[in-house]
Amino acid sequence: MKAIIVEDSRLARNELRELLKSHKHINLVAEAQNCEQAISLIAEKQPDLMFLDINLPDGNGFDILERLDSTPQVIFTTAYDEYAIQAFEVNALDYLLKPINPKKLKRALDKTFSDIPSQPPRNSVSYLDAHNKIFIKDGESCWLIEIGKIRYFENCGNHAQVFFDDSKPFIYKSLAKIEQRLNPEIFFRVNRKQIINLNFIKDIESWVNSGLLITMSDGKEIEVARRPATKLRERLSF
Repeated sequence: MKAIIVEDSRLARNELRELLKSHKHINLVAEAQNCEQAISLIAEKQPDLMFLDINLPDGNGFDILERLDSTPQVIFTTAYDEYAIQAFEVNALDYLLKPINPKKLKRALDKTFSDIPSQPPRNSVSYLDAHNKIFIKDGESCWLIEIGKIRYFENCGNHAQVFFDDSKPFIYKSLAKIEQRLNPEIFFRVNRKQIINLNFIKDIESWVNSGLLITMSDGKEIEVARRPATKLRERLSF
């Protein structure tokens, strides 16, 4: 598993690097000292796991996550409990308080291993697949969510609303930009306002003017006009 350390303290980087030597499955491929360096190295190295400090010289760890199209597994490293309360109880992300306890590091890594499925390299395709994760921050709430768990996206002007589990946060990207990164085998643009995850379709009925009426797993009904309905029929072979 490829990993990157994002930490501005040289001593903290050295400490974590030494602790990771006893975890043979971790291949430390890069170390970054600030946000800009981290973003560049993540794009280049495509790590599976990131050890991420929160306070950095040119921003914080959340700034990095918001700028990534696809987010690796994250274990936050911080000296401040209040960040744990704010970020991790909401997101269910792993975190380690500095100085890092070796037993807690092992527990975090064990959980992280179980959360990473067998998958091809992320740079082998241009689309985000179901297992890829995106970071969403809306107000004080944060999520690290697998693309495949999102039921649908809805257009809201210059941003979009994302629907998954019992949450529906906003992200500040247009639906058109989101669509460019979604795997067309999983997601389908049913109209100007919505992109749906085909795996969450509960029912499909014929609609007026050769259109379709789709019922999603959460009960939401979505109308599909004639032209996209024809393409959807071809996609689903019915």
